[in-house]
Amino acid sequence: MDHEKLLDRRGFFKKSGLLAIAAAIGSEVPFLKNLSGGLIPVAMAAPTMEDLKIHGKNLQLVVLGDKPIVAETPPHLLDSEVTPSDLMFIRNNGLVPTNIDASTWTLTIGGDAVPNSPARASESTKKTVTFTIAELKSKFKNYTSNLLIECGGNGRSEFNPPAKGNQWTMGGVGCPTWTGVRLKDVLESVGYEKDAVYIGYYGADPHVSGDASKVPISRGVPLQKALEADGLIAWEMNGAPLPLMNGYPLRLVIPGYPASVSGKWLNRIVVRNKVHDGPKMVDDYRNPCTPVEPASDVPGSNMCVIEQMPIKSLVTFPASGAKFNFGQKVEVRGNAWSGIGDVKEVFVSIDFGATWMKTMLKKPKNKFAWQRFSANLEFPSKGYYEVWARAVDKKGVSQPMVIPGWNPKGYLNNATHRIAIKIV
Repeated sequence: MDHEKLLDRRGFFKKSGLLAIAAAIGSEVPFLKNLSGGLIPVAMAAPTMEDLKIHGKNLQLVVLGDKPIVAETPPHLLDSEVTPSDLMFIRNNGLVPTNIDASTWTLTIGGDAVPNSPARASESTKKTVTFTIAELKSKFKNYTSNLLIECGGNGRSEFNPPAKGNQWTMGGVGCPTWTGVRLKDVLESVGYEKDAVYIGYYGADPHVSGDASKVPISRGVPLQKALEADGLIAWEMNGAPLPLMNGYPLRLVIPGYPASVSGKWLNRIVVRNKVHDGPKMVDDYRNPCTPVEPASDVPGSNMCVIEQMPIKSLVTFPASGAKFNFGQKVEVRGNAWSGIGDVKEVFVSIDFGATWMKTMLKKPKNKFAWQRFSANLEFPSKGYYEVWARAVDKKGVSQPMVIPGWNPKGYLNNATHRIAIKIV
């Protein structure tokens, strides 16, 4: 096979794109012209299964991007109430930090809406408060909760016309158990001014360019959301230290909003008197404020920050493509969740949505944990079937059966999940 075509198919730069290669690496490559057409710079090499293994991840995760590393979990591997750590999806915006020492790691709280300290009452400089992880553990009550986080672009691959970005299918979601302290308690201990309206986070992940002056991502949430009782500053996942790929040694977990607000490798939180304006806050994770025509050029004035995530469900058993004998009852299982933290009911269909059957729906372990649903299905004859799942939240809002309103970056796809089954 022609090497130039192979490199292009894999998403790497052709040899002719010398400037693009240098830009991606973050520096000039003096002898790049000598690089064989069948090779790419090592710094741009795609992650291998060994990379996943080194970081304790299941080798069945599907790698969507290599720099930064992005990987999703096949739906049939999410067939549990608590997502195992090795199956938790990976969505990085920068490089993974190195030389981390949890014993000396600190979290600093500051910002333009944090009060002046008495000693600096006449100065414009605002106070900052710094905690070690040990101090967070000892000074505040510790909490453990099952909290779901989902990438805002989960399901992007289904949009048509296609949307730019990592082509997530349905595996950019997980619901592990997190242990930490409430973000609310820490913010209230530091204090904030009356004009405080937003918080933002910063992490230790380096920019993919290697430029130390650049920040890969710094997003946030309205102060009202940050002060809800469910958000955590977490140091454990499933009873063990956070996996490196998921933010070790400290991260935010803010359920109900896109996972991009749950900052990893957390080392600073700012309290703002305006909407936070960090990288990927101004231009990314925004949706049209009003419906737009597919493939249209949406002006920035009609793009609003994504906040509450929509109602959604996922069939986790059986795996799509499974075969069963005619006359055999087939148990279908899955998970359902919503940005408001409650799911009222889940239905499944085997006749392409013509009729629906109500499933058994378990209560969540706590608010913002996903809820398990199940149903025993009988199929009327041999042949090809699809099982569709549709969840409804406490407000009566249902998943659509088709892809929801098109948007240029493919966010918030919550169309019914479909799997294929063959009865033989």
